[in-house]
Amino acid sequence: MADKKAILVNAKGMKLTDAGEALDKLNKKAAVLPNADTAGLADKAAALGGVKTTGAEVAAVLEKSPFAVLEGAADAVAAALEAANRRTVVVVAADDGTAFYGMGINGKAGKVARKVDAGDIALTIATIADLPIGEDCESAIIYQVLKDPNLKLNELIKLQEALARMESVIERNNREPWDKHDCA
Repeated sequence: MADKKAILVNAKGMKLTDAGEALDKLNKKAAVLPNADTAGLADKAAALGGVKTTGAEVAAVLEKSPFAVLEGAADAVAAALEAANRRTVVVVAADDGTAFYGMGINGKAGKVARKVDAGDIALTIATIADLPIGEDCESAIIYQVLKDPNLKLNELIKLQEALARMESVIERNNREPWDKHDCA
């Protein structure tokens, strides 16, 4: 199973409503928080283990680390979207709001009026990408941008069901489903 990844783009000086191919792609399937206060977001990202990088090196950083942090404008957004796959969440913090895009995000949420701060944004990224959260966390997950508010519960249920199936096969001493494949 591929690992989950996260990319944060600190796009100070850029607006999500600016023109450009990357921003058009982002806005088409992003949940946008126009009332987001991103002060201190870079520090929160660093606390989560975010690795600062450039647009040209973001793919290489994601091979080694689950969380990359870019500084820049439309070019950084384009690099982030290029490096992202279906198991990546991309967060763009611009002057006129913060956009969530990718894995686990409800692209049909549109604009979410909820007021959030940097801690809420960082915690939501950590929750989606399975990053460790410190015990001093006092923030809230932004459930309004998630495709499934029970994301973690459903992942846990799937893992428990898979474990139960594997245990039943072991108890029967029958490896039939796995014997059909060379990988067993």
